[in-house]
Amino acid sequence: MNQELNNLLMGWINHLNDPLWDFLVIFLLAVGIIYTLVTGGVQLRMFFESIRVMKSSRQPQQEQGLTAFQAFVTGLASRVGVGNIGGVAIAIAIGGPGAVFWMWVTAIVGMSSAFVESSLAQLFKIRDPHNQRFRGGPAYYITLGLKSKTFGIVFALSLILAYGFVFNSVQANAMASASSHAWSWDQYQLHLPFVGMSLSWVGLALVVLTGIAIFGGIHRIAKLAEVFVPVKAGLYLAVTLYIIAINYDQVPHIFGLIFTKAFQFDAAAGGFFGSMVSMALMQGVKRGLFSNEAGMGSAPNAAAASDVSHPVNQGLVQMLGVFVDTFVICTCTAMIILISGAYTETGYVGVELTQRALERQLGPWGGDLLAILLFLFCYSSILGNYAYAESNVQFIKNSPKVMFVFRLLVLFMVYFGTVTSVPLVWNMADLSMGIMATLNLAAILLLMPFLLIILKDYRKQQKAGIENPIFKLDDHPELKKKIKTDIW
Repeated sequence: MNQELNNLLMGWINHLNDPLWDFLVIFLLAVGIIYTLVTGGVQLRMFFESIRVMKSSRQPQQEQGLTAFQAFVTGLASRVGVGNIGGVAIAIAIGGPGAVFWMWVTAIVGMSSAFVESSLAQLFKIRDPHNQRFRGGPAYYITLGLKSKTFGIVFALSLILAYGFVFNSVQANAMASASSHAWSWDQYQLHLPFVGMSLSWVGLALVVLTGIAIFGGIHRIAKLAEVFVPVKAGLYLAVTLYIIAINYDQVPHIFGLIFTKAFQFDAAAGGFFGSMVSMALMQGVKRGLFSNEAGMGSAPNAAAASDVSHPVNQGLVQMLGVFVDTFVICTCTAMIILISGAYTETGYVGVELTQRALERQLGPWGGDLLAILLFLFCYSSILGNYAYAESNVQFIKNSPKVMFVFRLLVLFMVYFGTVTSVPLVWNMADLSMGIMATLNLAAILLLMPFLLIILKDYRKQQKAGIENPIFKLDDHPELKKKIKTDIW
């Protein structure tokens, strides 16, 4: 991309990002704390229940819905991507080791927000009139719960911008960057002499691979995610455990760095806060939100597609996804980078920093290994992102022609990500997810009464000895007046 245009776009985006994130850091943590209190610490009290629900959901359900496990891995397909590798690296490079602490804090309070938004998505889900499959998410619970179609469309547009376009550019950018660092694939270009331009072979290959999957719809994506997500997470965890094992004597020191550096304040954070907030906090919250998506309004789109007996079931399952993403996968990356000490070097950005850290620990082939792992991470994330955006396009206009044009635009943005700069795509991601998260957090606060009713119903049945609670709308006349559905 032309450097002058790149700088112009960066200036505009940063002008909007600073005030937005000054507000959102407080709002995100506040909503998570509020829901932690009103649910009685659901992320702690019902953590083991969430594992039980997820494990018991592998049995096939009705044809119109995904299993709870498929919805879980579809959510993880989007969550577990470049945010866990490149995002953590950026957070540590800019905010230092203390950023990891604030990623953990964001995840802890965010687990309650994730529980709420996915439970609400189940409560307000609908049947697709064309194939009778379930659809839902924030656009639906905003429209049906808050009785505001305009608010729902605004949210849907913000999600399409973030997940359909910008986030897929981020994932593609990371894949191109990793392949360039490992194998110098960026030098391979398809020259078009008749139009005087060249195209990236890496970008074209990603477009083809993405197109094959997204033209099959969310059910094909869910089946791919069932394979990709466990494999990529398992491989990455195994590599991390090996590195920790051969450097076990450094582990106490690394955790000490994370906690002590978390509270070092400086004036470089930018925006209104300035010296009042640390760069570690700002980067930890930003990159934590990008990675685990808690409260952003993304995972509810997959959660709504599952067929479960009670809305709370899927809230618990998606809450577990936040834990796996941040406390397992993100912590893996943080340990690799901090043990290696590569974050103290200059000149490495995003995934290249993680590659450098692996090369220090494993030798030159470490960078090759990460490039392969990153393909698994980012490819499945592109598919998960698309699944979210598809549901929201259908919400606005469920038309085959509109869907075809949308898919072409997604493929264009995948290619765009491979040829643009790392800072630009990450700043675009910050802006788009900031807008989306603000809208969704406001909505789930306003919908609190609905959440409290279904959570009380679930706990009541559990106390009565029912292992798998079943939600019946007829038992709640106050809800039946407001929710017109034949699903519950």
